[in-house]
Formats: sequence, C-alpha cells, structure tokens
Amino acid sequence: MLATTDVISLPEDGLLLDVREDDEWTAGHAPTARHIPMSVFVARKEEIGTPEGPVYVICRAGSRSAQVATYLNQNGVEAVNVTGGMQAWAAAGKPVVTDSGDAGTVI
Repeated sequence: MLATTDVISLPEDGLLLDVREDDEWTAGHAPTARHIPMSVFVARKEEIGTPEGPVYVICRAGSRSAQVATYLNQNGVEAVNVTGGMQAWAAAGKPVVTDSGDAGTVI
C-alpha cells in the first residue's frame, strides 16, 4: 500500500518532488520543490539522486504523484504521495511562487 501524507504533515526539510508539467510548474510551485515532470520522469529519475529520507511526491491533485511514488517505491526509493497535491497546498495557505520568486498560482 502506498504511503501518503497531507500538506500540513509534510516535514519542512523533506525532499518535495513536483511531477506536474512545465506549464503548471511555471504558473506556480512550492518554493523548495524539485521539478521533474511525470511525462519525462523515467528518463530523468536519476536527478533525484540518493535521498537520505523519503521523497514526497506532489502534483496538482494527487493522481499523477501517486503513480510516480508507486514507481519510485517499486524501484527501491522510499516515496510518499502528497494527498490533495498543490491544490491542497495552496488551500492551506502555503506559499506558491514562480521561478522568479513572485507569487504564483496553481493551475
């Protein structure tokens, strides 16, 4: 069974991996997130390196991140799906920024 967490319970120092597509990321993302779109994840998965703890995977609502988290777990990387995704992140009042650091939006 896939481990899950909500945005309120995310550890502040955890590795947050955003798997939304480029246009979604550009509109707004969590300030500390790393970005590897799901559509190219298998080809770029080495970019996450060897995490010291679980990888917290997030998308817009939680479906794509669940798929990537399952893939990571099946390939020896501990991963946790962030339920509610960036929609829940924004609803919880957490910061959403653009690459320039300006306020962003979740699309």
